[in-house]
Amino acid sequence: MTMAVRTNEIASYVAGEWRRGPGSGTDTNPARPSEVVASVSMADVKIAQDAVAAAKAALPAWSTMPAPARGDILRAAGDLLDQRAEDIARDLTREEGKTIGEALREARWSANVLRYHAAQTLDPDGETLPSSRANVHAYTKREALGVVTAITPWNFPVLIPAWKIAPALAFGNTVVWKPAEIVPLSAVKLLQVLVDAGLPSGVLNLVLGKSSQVGDVITTHPSVNGVSFTGSTSVGRAIQAKATAAGKKVQLEMGGKNPLLVLADADLDLAADATARGAFISCGQKCTSTGRVIVERGVLGAFVDRLAARAEAMKLGDPLEKDTVLGPVSSSEQLTKILGFVERARAQGARSVTGGVRGEGALAEGYFVRPSVLVDVRPDHEVARDEVFGPVAPIIAVDSYDEAIGVANDTRYGLTASVFTNDLKKAMRFTRESQAGVVLVNQETAGVEYYAPFGGIKDSGAGSRERGKAAREFNTELKTVYVNYP
Repeated sequence: MTMAVRTNEIASYVAGEWRRGPGSGTDTNPARPSEVVASVSMADVKIAQDAVAAAKAALPAWSTMPAPARGDILRAAGDLLDQRAEDIARDLTREEGKTIGEALREARWSANVLRYHAAQTLDPDGETLPSSRANVHAYTKREALGVVTAITPWNFPVLIPAWKIAPALAFGNTVVWKPAEIVPLSAVKLLQVLVDAGLPSGVLNLVLGKSSQVGDVITTHPSVNGVSFTGSTSVGRAIQAKATAAGKKVQLEMGGKNPLLVLADADLDLAADATARGAFISCGQKCTSTGRVIVERGVLGAFVDRLAARAEAMKLGDPLEKDTVLGPVSSSEQLTKILGFVERARAQGARSVTGGVRGEGALAEGYFVRPSVLVDVRPDHEVARDEVFGPVAPIIAVDSYDEAIGVANDTRYGLTASVFTNDLKKAMRFTRESQAGVVLVNQETAGVEYYAPFGGIKDSGAGSRERGKAAREFNTELKTVYVNYP
């Protein structure tokens, strides 16, 4: 069904119909907060309950549809997303703040994700096993988990939903999707792509509402079989507690305080380039962003000079301008949080080499903050332990690789970790000793692929991995079958 509401009026989508709720909200542009991108009709408990009911009702037909036919719809959606990428990217930039170049790459990547999981519908879904009994055929098969709730964040409002929803649909599940409240237009645009590609009514249902009002319904309802969440650790753990108590399968991708190690033998230009991208691009608003930079003292000064120069060279400005490198952070709350981290770090003895201040002049209206390089940071400083989720690079000096890996692992998080070195032995030690779900050598902490398994340990994740072939684990149940043919 083509969107029946006006472009600037956003509503939930349940059982093939746009549903206005009793509440209202405003979607604004973080580069110009006075600009309204869309008005939002906010769902209530009734709409959330109806969304779950619609997903349950659509499950029998969708799960029994031949898998390649489901794949055809996802493949068509990927092609449509490519065709609409520029329009979707512009709206994404306007409501979330990332640069138009980043937004366009996100849209294109999301199209690839849809097509990748379309191809997975052609993969074998089980294996044949030998039996110790005569005339018994033993085999396994994968079947849909059921109704899956996808709860997605604002920082990748098209890509993260794509990598949750696409495998869920590919493997025969139906979905209730709740996006973050500040990116409703991007959610509607992605949903429209899937609907226009031929997705039957009720297979994907969109709930635009406050977590405090609809969250319990979509995570604990008796008809929900699984919950996949990406967001903060505190919210993720709360969802995990409620959903698992209600018997749901849970998949969590949460926070990170990702270390990047620069050893004395590293290529410093390569390391500085990667650190600048990992810490500052997307304004540091990635769960995989570089959260700590751990540098051997022998190269500390040379590395800091290089990193500061790269930070100062990044153009901060209107994210719709093609030469802008850094746009605004997503909200006033994010701006206040980031500047607060920098201020408290200085109070604890850290020193700003550059940045850490709000944008001035023509940027003063928006939520702009200049990328910050902090030195004299100790491992016990708040800025070295808690997730900032902003363009801040705290530099921690160490005397050896052994000290560096100790500092890197001394964290509650375990998402990504990177080392820069030309010593093969130390590189391989790092891949073995790093306590993270994703480990990189001579690459930025955010340098991951959409078709590779992704997820963290400790307080960064729980449940099976997302992306790639690993997505099958969460989205299906394994059935073992024995057939006796005497």
